[in-house]
Amino acid sequence: MAQITHTSCPLCGSSKLQPLFSCKDQFATGEEFGICQCQECTFTFTQGIPDENEIGRYYESPTYISHSDTNKGFVNRCYHIVRDIMLKRKADLVDSLVDESKTRLLDYGAGTGYFARAMQKRNWDVTAIEKSEQARKYSKENFDFEMLPVDAIDNYEDGYFDVITMWHVMEHIEGINEFWKKLYNILDDNGIAVIALPNSASYDARNYQEHWAAYDVPRHLWHFTPSTIMKFGRKHGFILERQYTMPFDGFYISMLSEQYKGSTLPALRGVWNGLLGWLASWSKKSASSSIIYVFRKAV
Repeated sequence: MAQITHTSCPLCGSSKLQPLFSCKDQFATGEEFGICQCQECTFTFTQGIPDENEIGRYYESPTYISHSDTNKGFVNRCYHIVRDIMLKRKADLVDSLVDESKTRLLDYGAGTGYFARAMQKRNWDVTAIEKSEQARKYSKENFDFEMLPVDAIDNYEDGYFDVITMWHVMEHIEGINEFWKKLYNILDDNGIAVIALPNSASYDARNYQEHWAAYDVPRHLWHFTPSTIMKFGRKHGFILERQYTMPFDGFYISMLSEQYKGSTLPALRGVWNGLLGWLASWSKKSASSSIIYVFRKAV
């Protein structure tokens, strides 16, 4: 298998890299992958990842919910319930951040298309891009909603989109610095990028360590914190304007993490730890399991 092992930090360029621990691929293969942290800027990432030609098979599982939309199992049924609630909240958030003159929205990494369709129903001019052929097919067959493959992003002129949304997508993108440059180019000077990410400095990440489900190796290549995502934005000409917590994510991730640990009563234990993380995020936003970041261009 062709692997990518970083000898320098993708964020700051430092060669001072420290291995933290190894995590198991719980979805597809059971393989172990190392988690590494830069000692200079604290950016954390997965080492020994499959290259672009190999990574696809690690998504080939009927339990990978972002692509299959499965509702098998208690945890996945909970995911569907929460998703329905969060769809409206996400759509309301985007609507609240821009004025009515903004109409063009790109949902990048659209999964099975639920958010993109929700925004289309609110009269947005929506472009949905998704890498997974399986997910694009699901959207077309179930909703008659057409999504585009990833190379379609190169078809748009500079400043074309008013809003770009990425819901738990940035952590999957291999050429991360090149992608930030692309975002900057296709976003209008007065537009916003809304980026939701797992937070590897969260209460549940610290609690579960190598069992934390949101490490999701090797699919998650990068493991962001509020500090490191702000540094990435600044590096590529963006200003971090606002942050919003995603309180439900901590419950879902904690239940999965308890399963990975082999705990008895994982759902009950996960709900309890999710509650503790939620309470911790009241006083400290950086304790939240997932955070929505709103970026604007520094123009």
